[in-house]
Amino acid sequence: MRSIINKIKNMFKKSLVVEDIKQEKPAEKLLISPNLDKNVKYIKAVFDRCSDLVVREFKIPAREPIDAALFYIDGMVDKNLTAANILRSLQFNPSFINDKNINKSNAFNIVKDQLLSIGEVTTAGDMDTLVQKVLSGQAVLLIDGTDKAIISSVRQLESRSVDEPQTEPLVRGPRDGFVESIRTNITLVRRRIKSPRLKMELLKIGTISQTDVAVLYIDGIANDKLVNEVKERLGRIEIDGVLESGYLEEFIEDCPYTIFPQVSSSERPDRMCACLLEGRVGILVDNTPICLIVPATFPQFLQSPEDYYNRSPYATFTRTIRFITMHIALLLPSAYIAVLTFHQEMLPTPLLISIAGQREGVPFPAFLEAVMMELVFEFLREAGVRLPRPIGQAVSIVGALVIGQAAVSAGLVSSAMVMVVSLTAIASFTIPTISGSYAIRILRFPMMVLAASFGLFGIMVGLMAILIHVCTLRSFGVPYISPFAPFSFSDFKDNIIRMPWWTMTKRPSFMGVEDAKRQKLHHKQGPPEDKAELEGGESGA
Repeated sequence: MRSIINKIKNMFKKSLVVEDIKQEKPAEKLLISPNLDKNVKYIKAVFDRCSDLVVREFKIPAREPIDAALFYIDGMVDKNLTAANILRSLQFNPSFINDKNINKSNAFNIVKDQLLSIGEVTTAGDMDTLVQKVLSGQAVLLIDGTDKAIISSVRQLESRSVDEPQTEPLVRGPRDGFVESIRTNITLVRRRIKSPRLKMELLKIGTISQTDVAVLYIDGIANDKLVNEVKERLGRIEIDGVLESGYLEEFIEDCPYTIFPQVSSSERPDRMCACLLEGRVGILVDNTPICLIVPATFPQFLQSPEDYYNRSPYATFTRTIRFITMHIALLLPSAYIAVLTFHQEMLPTPLLISIAGQREGVPFPAFLEAVMMELVFEFLREAGVRLPRPIGQAVSIVGALVIGQAAVSAGLVSSAMVMVVSLTAIASFTIPTISGSYAIRILRFPMMVLAASFGLFGIMVGLMAILIHVCTLRSFGVPYISPFAPFSFSDFKDNIIRMPWWTMTKRPSFMGVEDAKRQKLHHKQGPPEDKAELEGGESGA
């Protein structure tokens, strides 16, 4: 009995100790010690059971040899650069041997300022910073008798080459896309906007992953309140790890309970640069090729970077097609169900007789018929994405043809329904952004339920509910369906229609940018009025 009581007392004491530890304030940062052996033991203890840590201890050949140690992660640094510009510079430099004034007290400054031929050299005074720099792929040098560390940027992280984006292909436009390296992605943006006004503020998010996150904006164009709001929302994120930009998207969006995306995502550097020039803010996350752009508006998801590379009539035509196909992808199955179920009188008699003949042996009502075919197509689409690319294309195309034909032959669905589902699928593919098409694909099913229950009246109720919902949404303070509501006539130059570049003299007004002027006001462009103007005025002279 006593042993049981003692065990309970010990458990109670342990729980109290755990609670006391949780309530303790975070300890102050541990400073680097002048004793090299102590620092080496601490770093080895921190990286215990980490076989990729390289510890290179050596002596600097001064009059009195000075102990030093170099730390780095194998596979994250350029070994040739480390050996040539750090180790060789310190071990085989005659200045140490010939100069009798070099000792432990001044060796740190001489090494940092004179001997290391590295482009980026910084210092650190605490162990937390030292450990983070090692984990970031940098080489850390400690010298005996000095309470600071020299951090050399010799990173060489393996990454795939810059290639054409797979999710946003274009016929006319740049062929480069973001990769998993944030440094490479920043370079791709900097190549397009060569201005010191392009600001890039680096944050670290994730208590364990310590993921680099860059906030990009153009100073003098982006609204300061917007930039501060983005940084504040990112700063409030407390999570153990960030592995993709989608982690951040759900934390910073205004309304998390809507299916409409409030943060735009892209794999194209040119798209991001165009948004930055409009006054938006970009977010790059290390280890992912997908960037985030805020604020986002619904018309933005129906626009493609190619609209700005083609001439105005072509861009306007393709945008009009996208707006039409968006409504087809949302409403065509529900309209088919409503007409066949409640409003047969709306169809011409020959067409009604033809559809009735096709449905003569179908055992299911139009609603179940449409739901089954839509679900089957979603299954095929998801299978085509998850399978290897050559196999996935064959499954998605051949599977749709075979299953559709087999369903019609078996009398489970009618030919008209197969055609309706096919047109709906093709229309959904015309939406240029993946995140923008998700909302349409999901809303298609509630609209079909309303059509089967109330006919065209149910469809109108659903459309009104969707419209009211999107009118209440905001993305970082910007109305979601701008410039439709609030209405702005000037912003319609770059909406459903795309006016020529020489007419778009101002940036979108709903962004609240500081510098609204995009270009000088020009008169209407066109061909020279006479031959003299064409020849540079020679005939006039």
